[in-house]
Amino acid sequence: MMKKHQLIPVVALLLSYMACGQKADQKKHNTQTQHSKHQNMDLSTIKDSSVKLAIEALQAGDKKWYNYFTENPTMTDDGNPVDFKSFFSNALGKESFLSIERVENNGQNIYGNFKAGQWGTFPVFFKFHKNTEGKFDRLDIGQAR
Repeated sequence: MMKKHQLIPVVALLLSYMACGQKADQKKHNTQTQHSKHQNMDLSTIKDSSVKLAIEALQAGDKKWYNYFTENPTMTDDGNPVDFKSFFSNALGKESFLSIERVENNGQNIYGNFKAGQWGTFPVFFKFHKNTEGKFDRLDIGQAR
């Protein structure tokens, strides 16, 4: 039979396992809730169908995002040239719009609140530039003022 002083560490260990499970469940719930919010965000203000489909793919973290762009699109982040594929290999699935605040330039300029992974949440713009074939050959993003 266990003595009282031997039982305390066993109970403490069991409680810590239960707490870890609850944290994992809460994190899973938060992730599902965030994903659900992104999926349900109103994109009806985006009238350019290609931009809308691209934003839907971005929101879902779907690699279809790349299908809307030329092979080697030009990209700037706050006016600084960046490599499109490298940038989105790190961002896709981790970064997304939390809300769309306004849409301009026939649906090709999107402004909204954005969750940028480790960088936090802030207002941004995405400016899509289409070539004659209807694919995006340039994307300018940055912090909206």
